[in-house]
Amino acid sequence: MTSTTDARTDPRTEPTRRGGAADTTRQAVVLVTSLLAIVAAFIGSGAVGGTPIQDAAGGWLDADSTLVAPARPAFGVWSVIYTGMLAYAIWQVLPAQRTSARHRRIGYAVAASLVLNAVWIGVVQLDLLWLSLPVIVILVAVLAWLFVQLRRMPPNGAVDAFVTDGSIGLYLGWVIVATAANATAVLQAAGFEGWGLPAEAWAIGVISAAALVGIALAIWGRGRIAPALSLSWGLAWVAVGRLTDEPSSPATGIAAAVAAGVVLLVTLVARVASIRSARDDRQAGAAGRA
Repeated sequence: MTSTTDARTDPRTEPTRRGGAADTTRQAVVLVTSLLAIVAAFIGSGAVGGTPIQDAAGGWLDADSTLVAPARPAFGVWSVIYTGMLAYAIWQVLPAQRTSARHRRIGYAVAASLVLNAVWIGVVQLDLLWLSLPVIVILVAVLAWLFVQLRRMPPNGAVDAFVTDGSIGLYLGWVIVATAANATAVLQAAGFEGWGLPAEAWAIGVISAAALVGIALAIWGRGRIAPALSLSWGLAWVAVGRLTDEPSSPATGIAAAVAAGVVLLVTLVARVASIRSARDDRQAGAAGRA
């Protein structure tokens, strides 16, 4: 039996308290930072005076800069991610969500991820490519922490699952691919020559690492679909870039395509296993009550 103390400290069973100034402040911070991220994205696109990301920082983040760079259409996923994060910001600001233990737990971390995203765009705009790497590494760490919290605290209904888990999951999956591409660009810009190993070997290694992270998320997350979708999307566009554009590398392209497929397959298997496990638990519970 769970003790009274445990019930108070377990965020999944935290009693709902009446919302106060702290909750209102948190909700406002998340909403404002989501708008900040969208403004920064417009600047990064070059639409409002900034330099397009593909042209900033010496062009090292363009689709043809490294073997791990996704083809340009891949970056359209940012529109979906920004829309999702704005939807989350609006969802969590609703009065009914003010005292949600889940939003209390993740709110400021979500805001931090959005600020980090804007900072990343800012340092790239300033041509500080080297600084973009630690920023995006911190960003992926924050998103991974959020993924863990969402896994531990089940959603409060279908809307919460779609808006909260879906948006943050897509964000995480894509940033994993972006981190791999960013790290590769920084190393090449710094003159790293691969310690004698072929560039394709390094590229396949980086792609494999990203895929392994995706597989780990699939297994631990019991088949959460959103991270797998955006991660596989990014890897698939790496494959397209290497098979149809420069720098051409059939081996890298095939490896990226295989990696994308494996991440999706493992996620689907984990999802089916999770559904079956939940069904078996329900049936066992019903049998125990009979």
